[in-house]
Amino acid sequence: MTHSTPDAGYPFTAVVGQDQLRLALILNAISPRIGGVVVRGEKGTAKTTTVRAFAALLDGAPLVNLPIGATEDRVVGSLDVETVLTTGRAEYHPGLLAQADGGVLYVDEVNLLADHLVDTLLDAAATGRVTIERDGISHISPADFVLVGTMNPEEGELRPQLLDRFGLAVDVAASRDVEIRAEIIRRRLDYEADPAGFASAWEGEDADLAARITRAREILPEVELTGTNLARIAHICASFDVDGMRADLVIARAAAACAAYRGDTAVTDEDIRTAAQLALPHRRRRDPFDEPGLDEDKLDETMDEARDQHPEPESQAESYVPEPDDNPEPDDAQDQQSPEPQRQPEEPSEQPTDDGKVGRAEQGAPFRPQGSQA
Repeated sequence: MTHSTPDAGYPFTAVVGQDQLRLALILNAISPRIGGVVVRGEKGTAKTTTVRAFAALLDGAPLVNLPIGATEDRVVGSLDVETVLTTGRAEYHPGLLAQADGGVLYVDEVNLLADHLVDTLLDAAATGRVTIERDGISHISPADFVLVGTMNPEEGELRPQLLDRFGLAVDVAASRDVEIRAEIIRRRLDYEADPAGFASAWEGEDADLAARITRAREILPEVELTGTNLARIAHICASFDVDGMRADLVIARAAAACAAYRGDTAVTDEDIRTAAQLALPHRRRRDPFDEPGLDEDKLDETMDEARDQHPEPESQAESYVPEPDDNPEPDDAQDQQSPEPQRQPEEPSEQPTDDGKVGRAEQGAPFRPQGSQA
C-alpha cells in the first residue's frame, strides 16, 4: 500500500548527480547551527527540485519560500501597536521567518535579495529566533530553520561579508558524464509519466534516510571533538588563510554532524575533510573574479601536514578503523588496529570553543519538524 498522491513530489533519494548538495542539506538538518547552505549554479541543475524534495523528507516540515520582492514586515513579521490602547498589548503578526520554524526557509536567487534582508535572515538562522521592535515594544519568536539560498552567479554575486555567513556552500553544474545525464533523463521521464508510482518506488529509501537523520540528531550531543580534532581543524583554516573564526566553527560543527550521520560519536579526519570541502570554497575567494571551488590536492597536503604537526596522543590508536571488528584479535594484535578507537580516553583540549567549553562542538537547539502542511 502506498501513501503517494497523484501530485507526489520528486523523491530526495532519486536525485542524481548532486551528492555534495544532498550532503550539505542533510548536515544542516542534523545540526542547524551550521548556518545553512548557499547553492551556486546555472539554471536547470535541479537546485529547486532537490530543496523541495529535502523539505518533504523531513516528516512534513514546512517549506517556506521567501520571494525576492518581500518587504521587511513580510519577512520578520509586524506588531500592531494600536491594539495596546484597547487590549494592553501589541498584536503580533508572524512573518516568513517565524513561519519557517521547524522547517526549511528557501530563498531562490538570494543574490538579488536586499542586503539588509539577507542580514536579517542570516541572523535568525544563527540564533534560532527573530526579534521585532516597534515604538519601544519588542517581541521574540522562535525561528529555527534550515536556511537554503540558491543563486545563479551569472546574475550577480553576494557580497563577501554575506557569503561568509552561510555555513556551507555548494557549486552545482550539469554532469558531463553521459551515463549520469542519461539516468537523469530516464528518472525524470518516469516521474512525469507516473508521479505517484515513481514516488512509491523510492518511498522506502526516503524513509530510511529520514530515519537516519533522526537518529543522527539524537546522538549529535554525544559527539566529542578531541583536542587533536580541534588543532587539525585550526591548522586547515590557518593554512587556507580564511578570515575570522567562522570557518573553524562551521567545520567543527559540520564534522560532528558527519560523525553523527555515520552513527558514531568520534570525529575522524575524513569527517573533518568532508566538512572542509563544504565550508571553505566560498571563504577562500579574495576577489569576485577568483574562481570558485577548492584545490583538492592542497586540501590533501594540508590534512597530511595537520596529522604530522598535531599527532594523536600516545594513549590513542595511531589509525582509525571505521567499522569495529566483530571478532577482535588478541591484545597484542589490537596494538596495530584497535576495533573501537572512539571508546578510548582522550587528552583534554587546550583550545576552547566559542561557548567556553572544551572539546565539544557547540550545538544549537534540536531541529523540530512540524506536522504535515496542507
